[in-house]
Amino acid sequence: MTIERRVLKGAPLAALGLASLATLSTLAACGSNSGGSAPVGAVTLPQLAAASGAKLASCADLAARITYPNTAIASAAPVAAGVLTVAGKPVQAHCLVKGAMHQRVSPVDGKSYAIGFEMRLPVDWNGRFFYQANGGLDGAVVPATGEVGGGGQLDNALNQGFAVISSDAGHGAATPLFGLDPQARLDYGYQASGKLAPMAKSVIQAAYGKGPDRTYFGGCSNGGRHTMVAAARYGEQFDGYLVGNPGFRLPLAAIANIAGGQAYAALATTPGDLATGFTQAERTLVSNAVLGKCDALDGAKDGLVQDTAACQAAFSLERDVPVCGAQGRDGSCLSAAQKTAIGRLFSGAVTSTGARFYSSFPYDAGLGAPNWAFWKFFSPLQLDSGAVAMIWKVPPVDPASFNGASFALGANIDTLLAQVAATDATYTESALSFMLPPHLADYSTVKNRGAKMMVYHGTSDAIFSSDDTTAWYDNLRAANGGDASGFARFFRVPGMNHCSGGPAADQFDMLTPLVNWVEKGQAPASVVASVRGPGNAGGANADVPAAWSPTRTRPLCPYPQVAQYAGSGSIEDAASFVCK
Repeated sequence: MTIERRVLKGAPLAALGLASLATLSTLAACGSNSGGSAPVGAVTLPQLAAASGAKLASCADLAARITYPNTAIASAAPVAAGVLTVAGKPVQAHCLVKGAMHQRVSPVDGKSYAIGFEMRLPVDWNGRFFYQANGGLDGAVVPATGEVGGGGQLDNALNQGFAVISSDAGHGAATPLFGLDPQARLDYGYQASGKLAPMAKSVIQAAYGKGPDRTYFGGCSNGGRHTMVAAARYGEQFDGYLVGNPGFRLPLAAIANIAGGQAYAALATTPGDLATGFTQAERTLVSNAVLGKCDALDGAKDGLVQDTAACQAAFSLERDVPVCGAQGRDGSCLSAAQKTAIGRLFSGAVTSTGARFYSSFPYDAGLGAPNWAFWKFFSPLQLDSGAVAMIWKVPPVDPASFNGASFALGANIDTLLAQVAATDATYTESALSFMLPPHLADYSTVKNRGAKMMVYHGTSDAIFSSDDTTAWYDNLRAANGGDASGFARFFRVPGMNHCSGGPAADQFDMLTPLVNWVEKGQAPASVVASVRGPGNAGGANADVPAAWSPTRTRPLCPYPQVAQYAGSGSIEDAASFVCK
């Protein structure tokens, strides 16, 4: 029996129905090409007031003072400054609260379930609450520090003074077995955050004598999906949403990745080893070919593709990568069969009738990175298979007879799509309902109350396509008169893989500009990102080319703007680039 025990970090936009995708494509065609800094028409949006802080009076007796329905507080204990560190920096003194909500025994699988959580409440509180949306299958209460965005983060929401919550989303292990319980499916999809947020605000009230003035929600991958779902379902509960590499159509993205796994298996020179279907040397060959056509499109030949859209028009897999001749596959070419199969995968996964059910992927510079290979070659057999089979499919498979590789390689894609859209008497809500935001282009509650969204996505993400998030944002723009930049901004991160890594400037703080936008009205015209060379306090990124400065910076520009070289100055410095 093979039950994956690794964290499933994501699965893309694929969970819309085909009819919905057609509607979104029509909407996108109506959108304008207005810049990212324009206001939303002539509408004046509300300006939310800034938060004011408070001091934590006591931690020792806090557990006894917390009362909330269906909630059991296990402990509340002080944590001295420096006991917890991030990137070698001490985190300030705080109170650690642990507990669980809605403890129960499943009538379906007989297992015990609860929504486990921890909260970290700083002694010097800034008046803000951060809901930390965790990635993958959840299933573990990881430290509640609060991600600020990007890889190798140097700071965190807790250290900035936020009260932070982290949870296991309703199940106690990071395996897909919880999918046998219908309620655990719903908690994982969207209900856990809806239950936890009001409770957390009540705890904050008990701790500081006042509730939070401003509330934020953020995460990457499945955490990005959680955040988009919260914005759509709980738009009245939070003021700022930080969305990273979102797998907001996760079930469809996972099925698309399984289809990719089948394609790579057919190309593999070693049976069962998907990576031999598109080797490291071959992926580097394609990445270099992409750079050859696209690197200079932004005015600087620097190993980064800033203008992703122009690159897709400039690069052709068929034309720009040599086809293997008599020498066969030796890393200097692709076979005709590879070009056909890989080209189809980058164009977007399709059904047996040719209907596309998940997004295209952009050709980019990060295809040769290990993170890209992990998601394409390991994930279909060991991660996506278990999630589809046990969390999203109706009915789920029997775990006793499940084998991930056999399930993925033998699956009929049309059947899987039907099964994740299905319901029955036990599983009354389909995966396409409980996993996706219910209204992909309607975030009017967020907009109209003055709340804001900042979204980022690496263009070399191998599991959730940045094309999918780009299409989502185009649809959002179209639904808001051609411009959604007054309340939502989208930043593509050139070269970045899934949430971090790749040949990229992947270290950045988007939480601080989000707070400034929400509370001060300072809309972010760009966000400065840095590379993580040797000696970086947040950890080095091994994918950074040796020729780059280890401290290179770049502006991340609000889509549809791209960073372009200004014509003078060091190409290692963000100040030498402008967003156009």
